[in-house]
Amino acid sequence: MWRQSSRAYCIASLAALCLSLAISPATSSDMADSVDMMWGNTQVLYDGAGRQMVSLSLDCWTTSAFRSKNKYLFGRFDIDIKLVPKDSAGTVTTIYLVTEGPWKYHDEIDLEFLGNTTGEPYTLHTNIYAKGKGDREMQYRLWFDPTEDFNTYSIIWNPHMILILVNGVPIRRMRNQMRDDTPFPLYQPMRLYASIWDADEWATQGGRIKTDWSHAPFTAFFRNYTANACVPNNKAWICGQESGDSSWFNQELDEEGQQKLNDVNAKNKIYDYCTDSRRFPNGYPPECGSQ
Repeated sequence: MWRQSSRAYCIASLAALCLSLAISPATSSDMADSVDMMWGNTQVLYDGAGRQMVSLSLDCWTTSAFRSKNKYLFGRFDIDIKLVPKDSAGTVTTIYLVTEGPWKYHDEIDLEFLGNTTGEPYTLHTNIYAKGKGDREMQYRLWFDPTEDFNTYSIIWNPHMILILVNGVPIRRMRNQMRDDTPFPLYQPMRLYASIWDADEWATQGGRIKTDWSHAPFTAFFRNYTANACVPNNKAWICGQESGDSSWFNQELDEEGQQKLNDVNAKNKIYDYCTDSRRFPNGYPPECGSQ
């Protein structure tokens, strides 16, 4: 009881102890100002309206990636993505927040878009790691064609929950249970990454459909990356509401949002680790049933 109360006290104190942090304002400035191009065929482009985009391409020689210049401790992250069209089987396009350091302390919030054969829907594969523990996979069929145009994918990460949204619709929530047996990303800054890579051993129909390299290069486009988030300074882990729009810091789902989440779970979720009895024959993880 003391341990749980102490953790609750620490979370409640976050908003008050914020002198060494700055809120990064949400802006729609050029992406090249906010991200570093890392490797592969990564290009900065402009559309017909003069909006900057970043393209990531995959061929049989190399993957591609970029990452945010800043590390963040809590925030709201939004990015528009136009996924690889036509036959993208075997490919995975990703956005994720991730820590840098030893695996046993590894935290990650992961969105992976699993490629398809022509005419088949994309699968959005999500996973959340905390203190090196993952295996929290949930998968969804998107209710639109994500290759026809840009769509907005969002992560809200605060001390109370992680919320993943697609075009503003909540699809997955993980609450901070404040329990030692249910770790939650709480103390370590994370950086946003985007990448495209080949995973034909598992990505499409469990690996039965392999990458057809005659369709390469496979290219996805990104634009309008915004991070309304805390940028920690001097290794401080605390975060608060000292400036900017930080409504995300204490955000919870209202009744309408909860209903939208329920609708997506009923209609579009195709896998949930919390219902996989083969993986958990002796009982589901402690957070299941309370997300």
